Amino acid sequence: MILTVTPNPAVDQTIEMNEPLEADAVQRSAGARFDSGGNGINVSQFVTALGDETVATGIVGGFTGYFIKQDLASFDVPTDFCEVEEATRMNTAILAPNHQYRLNQSGPEVDSEVIDELVAVLREYDPSIVNVGGSLPPGMEPADIDRLAGAGDWDTAIDIHGDDMMALEGTYEYVKPNEVELEEATGIEVEDIDDCAEAARQLQSEGFERVIASLGAEGAMMVTSEKTLYAPALDVEVVDTVGAGDSMFAAVMWAYEQGWDDEQALRAGVATSATVVGHSGTGVRNLDPTELMDDVRVWTLRG
Repeated sequence: MILTVTPNPAVDQTIEMNEPLEADAVQRSAGARFDSGGNGINVSQFVTALGDETVATGIVGGFTGYFIKQDLASFDVPTDFCEVEEATRMNTAILAPNHQYRLNQSGPEVDSEVIDELVAVLREYDPSIVNVGGSLPPGMEPADIDRLAGAGDWDTAIDIHGDDMMALEGTYEYVKPNEVELEEATGIEVEDIDDCAEAARQLQSEGFERVIASLGAEGAMMVTSEKTLYAPALDVEVVDTVGAGDSMFAAVMWAYEQGWDDEQALRAGVATSATVVGHSGTGVRNLDPTELMDDVRVWTLRG
């Protein structure tokens, strides 16, 4: 089972405008949407769509935390969140003509007792993989992720900010940086595939067994101690890129759960991402990577 931990989830509010924003004016939106947000939450939704077992946990509170639990229940995603009194944050995106505006809240303050509760949840389910992803709320440190990773006999996958990534002291089985996070973690400017390979190899040497880099329209890369694999993205119609990287990572972990090798796992990840970008949002209910896996090319890059 793949259990996901989202320490600082959010309700993502997307507001659409038909006219530019004006200062000191009352304006009406053309539409609005609310979604459950957070790396781990997205991964659990995609694992469910892939037909595998998952549980989404993390830290929630207030009416926004209640929304997240109800929203995930509507997608048949099992949850077991730890609760705090302060409301879960809300992130707002305003899509206006020619401009986009984004305002992200920090999230509720957490203390060591909440981390104790998270450890207890992980030990109760004893999953094969624990995925910790997203930003850290105020009061939570990278050392707390080390504690979650070391609390049981499971493989730990992380998808966190580059500076937090490099502050970890444990050894991790999977890490999924994007190009920005690779630069943050290694100091290497990533402008092309060769730069990405160099940065991913450096990151792998820092204590991560497999680096699965999400490269957006350029595809994905996997670096282990023995090989560097690169798969270009498939040429498909793109409707929405939200969650594409999370879906890729979810499918890679799902593939390992099936006993597949590194190349098959990377193919599954790229194929799943190609399916997800053809839909709006992260609410895809059924995913089958095998439908597109034969179309994914995987190249072995020399070090």
